[in-house]
Amino acid sequence: MSNFRERHVSKTIAKASISKETAQKLLAAAEKAAADMGVPMCIAVCDESGILKAFVRMDGAALLSVDIAQNKAYTAISFGMPTHGWFDFIKNDPPLLHGITHTPRLVVFGGGYPVEIDGQVVGGIGVSGGHYSQDMKVAEAALKAIA
Repeated sequence: MSNFRERHVSKTIAKASISKETAQKLLAAAEKAAADMGVPMCIAVCDESGILKAFVRMDGAALLSVDIAQNKAYTAISFGMPTHGWFDFIKNDPPLLHGITHTPRLVVFGGGYPVEIDGQVVGGIGVSGGHYSQDMKVAEAALKAIA
């Protein structure tokens, strides 16, 4: 067995991924925060590979927010940083600012956060439906629920 391990361990990696239960906790906490705010929102949770794990569209949430929420979650795990961090990263670099914003699924305003557990990015959450500052508050409330 150790021979097999020595030959194959460098050819594979193990990745931690968000569980269904944790994704559901994030959705529930975010939905409560959005309801308390009085703003119907779309909330998306993806796994560490950017694949949708859980989603809710609250009654009255804008149709456009469906894709935006999912793209915020995807963006957040793509580099392991919140979506609002992208603007500061690119704003003073004209080639990057004008080039990267054409990247499919990249969102450069608030509402998307990586989900970290035990120091590992295991997924992402994206919220859309209000002003991005409201989206950020809802996502942050969800993250506090699993901290």
